[in-house]
Amino acid sequence: MWPRLFALALLLAPIPAMAGLKEKVAALAPQGIVLVVDGQGDELVAQNADEPFVPASVAKIVTAWLAMEVLGGDYRFQTSFYLDDKRTLYIRGGGDPFLISEELARLATELVAAIGKAPIAGIVLDASYYPSNLRIPGIENDSEAYDAPNSALAVNFNTVAAVRSGDKVRSGEKQTPLTPLAIAEFRARAPNGGGRISLSQDPAASLQYAGELIAAFIERAGGSVSGKITTGTAPAGLAPVYIHRQSRTLSQILVELLRASNNYIANQVFLEIGARRLGAPVSLEKSLQVANQMLAAHGLASAIHLEEGSGISRDNRFTARGLAEVLALFSPYAGLLHGHDGGMDKTGTMEGVSTLAGYADTSSHGRVRFVISLATDDGEVRFRLLRAIESEL
Repeated sequence: MWPRLFALALLLAPIPAMAGLKEKVAALAPQGIVLVVDGQGDELVAQNADEPFVPASVAKIVTAWLAMEVLGGDYRFQTSFYLDDKRTLYIRGGGDPFLISEELARLATELVAAIGKAPIAGIVLDASYYPSNLRIPGIENDSEAYDAPNSALAVNFNTVAAVRSGDKVRSGEKQTPLTPLAIAEFRARAPNGGGRISLSQDPAASLQYAGELIAAFIERAGGSVSGKITTGTAPAGLAPVYIHRQSRTLSQILVELLRASNNYIANQVFLEIGARRLGAPVSLEKSLQVANQMLAAHGLASAIHLEEGSGISRDNRFTARGLAEVLALFSPYAGLLHGHDGGMDKTGTMEGVSTLAGYADTSSHGRVRFVISLATDDGEVRFRLLRAIESEL
């Protein structure tokens, strides 16, 4: 008798707590999408969980899961260098999303050690790994850093950080020398004051800047470049004299991607997924094909709809139940998430869109997965909901 009563008490005990949490959720966000799932797959809170929503940057969780599954955490992006008998240097981009100034300094030192300090007769930039007509849905042709175009060969996330006062421009980063194109872009497109702008959607401008900055770092490393910077392709049959492997593994890149929510990095990684599975050159169509196949294999074809890999497109559509299932698949890699609030979560923000998804540790239900999507510009509401979930569970 007593064992049966005890078991019945255990079953009934959580009900008031669950009811209280659901009331709090309904009071804080009566029209919001909220789903909380425990480790056994039981739904603790489900409000509008099948309503499609615009994920904004929480889409990067899906991209990170795809990348870890397809590329692996130890994957490193590569950039290849070729030198012909006239000492023309060919640089073939491999889509490395993290060719930042500190990486370029390391790259240039190793390159000069490999080819010597004799003058380089010219630099030819080979971006053929990416199609010239690549366009990412949601990316606009403006100066906002989050709208930086994607490229097989780009530096500093295809952005320029500088300080402008009238026609005078100085670098906004002590580690980054200013180049002629950077100065011209900042004069033409940036307001007075400091900031970071994206390079224009013209692929030629992006490539020219990459070439100028690499040349500047070669000179800092003791080499010299006497000829012009042009575009083309590396000659067939010419062996590389140096292959630069990104110092950061994919896992390390994903930590930064999820922390800083960089759209450029997200789509560089997303494009590499398709190329790895379906071969070069990259294309958005190949990556979407791979992503859709993987999602369909887990029954998520209708629950997770991607247009690109960063969340910048408003045509991305998720359901809370779909994203909660991706979070279950992503759980072996949950340590990659480092949210602004110190938790294992990711925010997404657009005009009229505020999302939050990830994992929360609770006293009664252990680690739970949660998805929150609100039609509001008040980003604090999602965190109030998360705190309510944590306190009640």
